[in-house]
Amino acid sequence: MEHRTVDELMTRKVVRVRADTPFKGIVRELVENDVTAVPVVDGDDRVVGVVSEADLIRKPAGLPDPFGLLPLPHLRPRERAKAESTRADELMTAPPVCARPGWNVVEAARVMTTRHVKRLPVVDETFRLLGIISRSDVLRVYLRDDAAIRSEIERDLLQRTMGLAPSAVNAVVSEGQVLLTGTVEPESRSAIPVIERLCRSVDGVVSVHQRISYAGPPRS
Repeated sequence: MEHRTVDELMTRKVVRVRADTPFKGIVRELVENDVTAVPVVDGDDRVVGVVSEADLIRKPAGLPDPFGLLPLPHLRPRERAKAESTRADELMTAPPVCARPGWNVVEAARVMTTRHVKRLPVVDETFRLLGIISRSDVLRVYLRDDAAIRSEIERDLLQRTMGLAPSAVNAVVSEGQVLLTGTVEPESRSAIPVIERLCRSVDGVVSVHQRISYAGPPRS
């Protein structure tokens, strides 16, 4: 089974800023390059933090209402400090949450979900910046062609991994939704949940259902 890696999916040309980049310089990079966050790097291009729109928006949010109609928001000390910050090293979220190029999409998606981030700088073992991967990059695996998904399931998973005959179980794939049909020996009953789990891990699979029957009663 093949899984697309972060190295295959990431954007290699990454907009970045230095620790001393001023507030307006960061805004300019975001707007001109149509991105929502930038890694902050040191002199050796090692990632030391990330500045996002969420970090920057605290500044206008913390200003008094020009018409005097809205009360000033209550900001925690850390938020107040960011609202008053003027350069990248004061605004950035650190330490940065990063990915490694060899990760698969499951690893990247889980880190994004558990750490509540929308993108991950991709770094080498010395934390030098290699690229960046976003949620939309990870979701690109779901654009995979149904025929390619079916071929991988039937050839690599069912036949090579599980050792089933080509005629035993077939996969019907539509919009990433997999239906497994066929007949297996009763002794293979315990393998069905394993097959379903492996199918779910195939890149591009949205759901898996099975209608697999058994050839007869178990042999005594």
